[in-house]
Amino acid sequence: MNDTTAGGDVRLTGISKTYANSFTAVHPLDLTVPQGAFFALLGASGCGKTTTLRMIAGLEDPSTGAIFLGDRDVTRLPPHKRPVNTVFQSYALFPHLTIHENVAFGLRRRGIKSVKKQVGDMLDLVELGDFAQRKPHQLSGGQQQRVAVARALINHPQVLLLDEPLGALDLKLRRQMQLELKRIQTEVGITFVHVTHDQEEAMTMADTVAVMNGGRVEQLGAPADLYENPRTTFVANFLGTSNLIEAEVVSQGGGEVAVSVAGAVLRLPAARCATAPVTGGRVLAGVRPEKISLVHADGAGAVGEGRNRFTGTIAAAGFIGVSTQYIVETPGGPAMEVYVQNIERDSRLVPGAEVVVHWNPEHTFGLDAAQSVSAGTVTDAGVETSATAGPAVPATATPVVPAAAGEAP
Repeated sequence: MNDTTAGGDVRLTGISKTYANSFTAVHPLDLTVPQGAFFALLGASGCGKTTTLRMIAGLEDPSTGAIFLGDRDVTRLPPHKRPVNTVFQSYALFPHLTIHENVAFGLRRRGIKSVKKQVGDMLDLVELGDFAQRKPHQLSGGQQQRVAVARALINHPQVLLLDEPLGALDLKLRRQMQLELKRIQTEVGITFVHVTHDQEEAMTMADTVAVMNGGRVEQLGAPADLYENPRTTFVANFLGTSNLIEAEVVSQGGGEVAVSVAGAVLRLPAARCATAPVTGGRVLAGVRPEKISLVHADGAGAVGEGRNRFTGTIAAAGFIGVSTQYIVETPGGPAMEVYVQNIERDSRLVPGAEVVVHWNPEHTFGLDAAQSVSAGTVTDAGVETSATAGPAVPATATPVVPAAAGEAP
């Protein structure tokens, strides 16, 4: 990754971390987090995201490289001298102190005696103004998490680091807190760097996501761009689900690539190919399950011309409320996953039924066929990480986001 953008709130230059046992947790990494951004480091356990965060915080010393906050080199500064604060999954609140005193703690350590208004304003920001005199054990997990954020923000750090802060919450509360954290970040305008293994969490909150794998950044960009235009099979599979179909390139032209698989010809936009296709070469044609339509074979004649299509047989179906998830065996290779919204359900779409799967060619993307098709998928052993035989694809340039002022503690 070669990002030379300057002037960002957080800038990592050639940062790496290798431990005494020769294990490299983070390979040399250049990364710029723009001022005022909500930035997510996303990846499976052991990918290097937490180690990267800890190096920014000063809790780990980098083996190589430099860390800049603004124009200031903080690589060798101890944690307490860096203009950053960290919120951990455990929250680390003082159980014997009231919520007011927990939030005021950082100010009192700095010798500030008049803290009432600042603490009150911060509790109002996290919508806990009525809970100031309670103790942490009297609050829910989500409320405790907001107290931890308020305690970190009251020192006006230049950067707020969040290390899996929602990991201890149940699903419904976690989704609620995702929106709350995004609201808080938007209101205060401070740079947030958030570490998570949860794809939905990263895409819901972050302006920019860096997908990490094996100590490297696989791809960096806005959530929608990563989802719609993955550059590696790891990103395609780790961010949601992808159907990846190995095919032969048969022709190119007019901004379109035609590929052949099991006698069927599929088309995809040349602009959505992560690697330059070569006629006669192999490519992985990818399509997301929710982009695919499914009709019973009796209705095949209604499928419009120009659609990518396969005939197949439903192998399994699962009703999950808002949609039904189908597994369809096709001659194109691995079974295809198809998600159909439960609007007008066709009672004939059951296991064993002959069907046609079809989709708009514009919804197809292309990847290098030399990669592992299973990279990024979750198995009983964890997440498959081997996307390619070589190093990860370099990340793209960091998008520009509005600036926001940060004040060092």
